Amino acid sequence: MVRAGLTTDRVVEAAADLADSIGLDKVTVSALARGFGVKDASLYSHVRSVQDLRTRVALLAAGEFADRLGTAIAGRAGKDALIAFADAYRAFALERPGRYAATQIRLDPAVVAGATAYHRTIEIIYAMLRAYDLTEPDFTDAVRLLRSTFHGYSALEANGGFGAPRDVQASWRQCVEALHAVLERWPSAQRGGEGKSE
Repeated sequence: MVRAGLTTDRVVEAAADLADSIGLDKVTVSALARGFGVKDASLYSHVRSVQDLRTRVALLAAGEFADRLGTAIAGRAGKDALIAFADAYRAFALERPGRYAATQIRLDPAVVAGATAYHRTIEIIYAMLRAYDLTEPDFTDAVRLLRSTFHGYSALEANGGFGAPRDVQASWRQCVEALHAVLERWPSAQRGGEGKSE
């Protein structure tokens, strides 16, 4: 019998909160059931397996991440949009570590294709980069550079990986400034590596 008050949305939200506190890899149906004070079987009425649970957390997190990014860049363009996007990305990764980890897991392509949150994120990235006038394959290369930088910096910061006395926030600002400079003078693959014309 399903415990009164338990819904799939409530279960997934609780799993996302648990992921933020203990890590996504430690979120199990049993751990979640203990938090609700119910037997595992009560939760299997809402999720099929731990994989299904983590997939649902990923979809929830992707929506929240897209909301954060979209709100950050609203009404901004060019360098201002890049800074706002970068700051929102880093803040989400540091403030919501379990949710952020969920956005990084590989999901079934069919699940991703049907998830509006992932499409919204792509639209937000296009909007953020529009001022840099990139076309393919440069656009994809630029997105990979930004994602690698934001993800790597946030992961190192979260794990205490920056030991030098230099202020971490000051370094972050310089990194984003450097990315802006690179994007403005992107070496186009279509022109054999030549820089963008003035």
